[in-house]
Order: sequence, then C-alpha cells, then structure tokens
Amino acid sequence: MMLLVAFPAAIGAAFCFGLTGALQHAAATEVSERAALRPGLLVDLAHRPMWLASLLVNIGGTVLQLVALDTGPIVLVQPTLVSGLLFGMSIRSLMHRSWPPRMMWLGGLLCVAGLSVFLVLAKPTGGTNYLTLQSALPLGIGLAVVMVICMIVASRYTGEVRILALALSAGVFYGVTAGILKLVVGLATDGGLVALFTHWPVYALMVCGPAGFLLNQNAYQSDKVLARSLAVITVTDPLVGIGIGVLWLNEQLQSGVGPIIGQILALGTLVTGVWLVSHSAAQLLATKPEDGHRPDEGPRPAAGPTGHTGEVGTT
Repeated sequence: MMLLVAFPAAIGAAFCFGLTGALQHAAATEVSERAALRPGLLVDLAHRPMWLASLLVNIGGTVLQLVALDTGPIVLVQPTLVSGLLFGMSIRSLMHRSWPPRMMWLGGLLCVAGLSVFLVLAKPTGGTNYLTLQSALPLGIGLAVVMVICMIVASRYTGEVRILALALSAGVFYGVTAGILKLVVGLATDGGLVALFTHWPVYALMVCGPAGFLLNQNAYQSDKVLARSLAVITVTDPLVGIGIGVLWLNEQLQSGVGPIIGQILALGTLVTGVWLVSHSAAQLLATKPEDGHRPDEGPRPAAGPTGHTGEVGTT
C-alpha cells in the first residue's frame, strides 16, 4: 500500500522538477547573458515572474520527493525521478510550440533508461555520515580543478562546448552538494546544532549549493534548446553523488560479474543518450532561418528605444 503513495509522489516530483527546468530555462534565455558564476544573473532572474514561479514548483517537487523516499524504497524513487528529463523536454517543447526531432527523444529515453538501470544495479549500501576535513581535502581540490577547467572552457568557447562545460560543472556541484548534505544531516542528527556549526560540512554546503544553482542557470541561459544542459545535469548529479559515497563515505556498490557488466552497459547507454541529445540539438539549431530567429523560439521580443531586443547573444 505504501508503494501506492511512493510511486505517484515520485512521478509528481519528477514532473515538478521537469517543469522547474522548463520555466527556469525560459526565464534565463530572456535576460542579458552574463559570465559564469556572476550573481547578477540571479538578480536579473528575480525580476521574472516565471523564474520565481519555478522556485515554488521546485519546493513542491522536493516535498513530493521526500514523501516518496519516506514511503518507498530508494531503488524505486531515484530511477523514477530521472524521468524529469523527459518531462522537462516535453514541457519546454510545448512552450516552444515545436516538437523535438526523434533522435533527441531517443537520446532522452536512453539517458533515462541508462541512468535508471545503473541506479537499480549499483544499489549503494552502507557508508558513514562523518568525514574529517583532512580526508575531504582531495575532494575539495578535485572540485576546484573541475570548476577551473570548466570556467576556462566556458569563457573561451561558445555553443555546444560552453553549454556542456557549464552543465557538467553544475552537475558536479549538485552531486557534491548531495554528498555534503548527507554529512550535514548526520551531524545534526547525532550532535544537534552545536555539532552542525562547529564542523566544516555546513559551510561547504553554503558554498557548493549556491554555486551549483548559479551554474545551472548559466547553462540554461547558454542552451537555446534546454535538452542538452538538462540531460548533462540530470546524469552528472547522481553519478557524482554515488562516486563520493564510494570514494569518501565507504559505500559499497553491488559486486559480481552480472551487476558490474550491467553497470558498464548502463553507463555506455548514458553516454550514447547524451551524445544523441547534444547532436540532435546542434542539428536543430543549424536549421534556423537566415534572419537568426528560429520558429521554436516563439515571437521575437519587441525592440526597445535603443533597438535592443533583450535576446542573449548566440552561442
């Protein structure tokens, strides 16, 4: 009977997360483009009712996710949440009034199927809720290296390369945030507020969470189709979270020849799906009309007194 609550709640959460992505993407592409990690982007977005509405939708999705996790097994809930990618693609397509090409849908389905199968087969178990700052330093250094590389790439390149760099960095930060959040919950449960604010995880959470969110908005702003950035973030987030659990929190993945082969095949499916989504999006953008305005973008914004339309630069 609990599954009758958990599964609809997980589907509802996936829909809310997909709707959140669609609304935030629509708002991000309507404001002036900014360099990565510039908080001014959030100030611009805060003036967009659609973006503010997305925050409320995201809260609703989080509540439904907690209900699903409380009433059902995580092996059911996590794969179901991945379908948010398909919901996001569908909703954004309806907003564009233009359905994505079949290969993009195939790529999205492969992403969902590959990640779902990997989560089911991996089944991380065990682990600890405590990690010393000294043990976490390699994680922090690795995160800093990834961020620097992605920021350099995003600043020097445009188009698909910039989108993937921003989306990858956002997904990495989200995955790290999930791992740190587990430590924060463990500290709060075992030692209360005193332990919470006298250890490093809560302060790392205050940095990584907002950084990931801001990079997410940067990725949406650079991506005119949404599918590419949303696919990369959706895939990277849980994989990085699992990697942190295994490498730093002593979690164990399912062993044995069968599960390992299945996990490898699932990851291969993931990579194929992301490539199909990205390749199809690039082809879709390549077919835009000569005046630079695509039918899937909806009406062109009216020009202001200076002739500026409010559109972001091409990527």
